[in-house]
Amino acid sequence: MSANTFAKDDSARSPFAGCAIFIAAVAVMVFLIGFSVLTLFRQFNEIARFTGEQPALVEVTPLDGREPQLNDLAERVEKFRQDLAGEEVASLSLSADDVNLAIATHDAFKELRGTFRIADISKGALRIAISFPLNGRPRLAKAGEPGWIASDSRFLNGTLIARPVLTSKEVALAIDAIEVPGKTVAQGFIDQMSPYRVTERYLVDHEIGKAMAKLTRVEISGDRIVLTRTPGEMAATTITDAQVDSGANRLFKVIGIAACGFLAFAAVIILLGVRAKSRKR
Repeated sequence: MSANTFAKDDSARSPFAGCAIFIAAVAVMVFLIGFSVLTLFRQFNEIARFTGEQPALVEVTPLDGREPQLNDLAERVEKFRQDLAGEEVASLSLSADDVNLAIATHDAFKELRGTFRIADISKGALRIAISFPLNGRPRLAKAGEPGWIASDSRFLNGTLIARPVLTSKEVALAIDAIEVPGKTVAQGFIDQMSPYRVTERYLVDHEIGKAMAKLTRVEISGDRIVLTRTPGEMAATTITDAQVDSGANRLFKVIGIAACGFLAFAAVIILLGVRAKSRKR
């Protein structure tokens, strides 16, 4: 058997040539995992800059002595519901106090109590006092905690500056700014949080979800939020599903672009290695 034959057999059995694709796949997988973890930890570190370890106290409107206002609100809401069932224009005007009363008294809104309160409606925007729980940096679970990965909650305590808008069959909040005393909220976080789907949980509610689906306009007029259904009118302010999901998709786009770049780099290295082997035959 000639020396050339041995050289060809050695090349055919080359670990690099035989495992190149597998090595590239493992390298891409490791890169994606590492890049994802690094990105997430960077996000958690940034969020920690403007969040607190404890929730803030957000006032819940007291109901003592508010029977006249509650009755008036109930009558206006019932009229709006009946108008929606008909064919005429239906409109409901709500002040900040109306919304806060509804949160304080109706069980459907109990999850908003102590975390969400409209402080003011003016200049075309809502000022909303909030205390939202957020997931903190991942850590190993302590004794008694389920699983092996846990996190300590962080709290976004501050004020949302937002405008009510219509998405697909629901009312959401387009966030212009988030104010946290003494801190600066990252614009990337605001972009990811907006639109805030504050009413998403009510889509399956028989009464609230059905009413929202009929709205054609939601806007601020003076110091009130106005909900309107006008027969034959298309929704005046609509955020598409793509816009709603854009914040969630942003991270995956970054990871995808990085993976493609790394994969192209790995392919070039493999190609150069294969060509080098070919020249030695």
